[in-house]
Amino acid sequence: MNQTDLAFTPALEQAHLIRTGQVSPLELTQLYLDRIESLDSQLGSFVTVTAELAIADAKSKTERLVRVMANDSHDLPPFFGVPIAIKDLTAVQGVRCLYGSLAMAQHISAHDDAVITRLKQAGFVILGKTTVSELGSLPYSEPVGMPPARNPWNLSHTPGGSSGGAAAAVAAGLSPVAQGSDGGGSVRGPAFCCGLVGLKPARGRISAAPLGDHQSGIGTQGILAHTVTDAAALLDVMAGTVTGDPYWLSNPAQPFLQTVLQTVQTPPPPCRIAYSTEIPPIAQADADCAEAVLETARRLENLGHYLEPACPDFTGLVEPFLVVWRAGVSMAGLPPAALSPFNAWLLSQPDSSGDYLRAVATMQILSRQIVAFFQDYDALLLPVYLHPAIQVSEWGNLLPAEALQQIIKWIAPCPPANATGQPAIALPTGLTTQGLPLGIQLVGRPADEATILALAAQLMAAYPWQHRPEFGS
Repeated sequence: MNQTDLAFTPALEQAHLIRTGQVSPLELTQLYLDRIESLDSQLGSFVTVTAELAIADAKSKTERLVRVMANDSHDLPPFFGVPIAIKDLTAVQGVRCLYGSLAMAQHISAHDDAVITRLKQAGFVILGKTTVSELGSLPYSEPVGMPPARNPWNLSHTPGGSSGGAAAAVAAGLSPVAQGSDGGGSVRGPAFCCGLVGLKPARGRISAAPLGDHQSGIGTQGILAHTVTDAAALLDVMAGTVTGDPYWLSNPAQPFLQTVLQTVQTPPPPCRIAYSTEIPPIAQADADCAEAVLETARRLENLGHYLEPACPDFTGLVEPFLVVWRAGVSMAGLPPAALSPFNAWLLSQPDSSGDYLRAVATMQILSRQIVAFFQDYDALLLPVYLHPAIQVSEWGNLLPAEALQQIIKWIAPCPPANATGQPAIALPTGLTTQGLPLGIQLVGRPADEATILALAAQLMAAYPWQHRPEFGS
């Protein structure tokens, strides 16, 4: 296997190569650091590269691997020695965390977020922190005063946001997998833009500790990967509660990875799946994104599932969701002068604490209605976004209110699952005539990642995604 193919090898396969002595943690880590050094100046996917920490960790793991293999023991964590990229909204002890703002350039995290503790326990080597939109508030990753993250499929286009740098890094072979977070599509959207698998777990599946309730539970940690198998395996190691979590779920009946592997061997029972190419009452998907949904519906029917055109009523959800979403900018505590014009405008909106609580109540009432729709369906097939990736800075000259309307009409299929807390997974399906990725998302019943992971694995096994961008290849 050449070095480029190794860089695009799924994380579970890399873990196997390490365990069997075909590559060492140090060799693999150095491969990615070299690729970051040679390619990321064009891509802008990393805001901080922790090369010294990564090399030290990889050396230690390589030495441990030699000892373990000498004793003929393979008692190692599942991703021992495999590199990973971390989104720069997540705290890694001793590493700066900018949250997409130069005002935070001197901020060094004093602790590991719970999800980082779990990733370290799983054996990962952290390569660095990936570029995000300022405070994670936008679906494109263009922080003021820093290089924008660019899409490896076409460098003039965005990789999405706010996990845009994470998606760009994985798609370009600068990291095998990445941690992200999703508060309104921030994992699924970048996955769609970059031709990846993007998993938003159910609310309470992954702890947000030490943070408690943040924006009434619309956000969660998530995963960006090349394969459904990697996504499931990462969910297994990232999942779990910490004492005091405001939301929590019981462990699944079996590991998510086992569910996926069984699906590859034995197809899941037929599911009843609703599908729609529009998000009422907001907008209809463009022709490319609509066809991706319709083609996937045909594929699922070919695999033995029951497809029915139907969609929950999302009427009334936009306004309360906006109030809850923009509260995140206020929570950051930065002055307007330190913010981009868009976020400064969000900060200026006259929302009171009463407005916020009324918005939460309305959002929760509407969420009950949306979840009730799933009493008749096992999953809902939707577009991820309503049109493919926009160009970098395409909406940069618009007034904030105008930009917000464009954003709503782009990302509309994603926020409902954040409001309800349901799991959702984005999958790549093809390319536009301009060479930009297309994809779909599957939304599952509450706490039911297993079903959408099984459906995703079945789809990807029957209709493999066999593309990768020329950039990085």
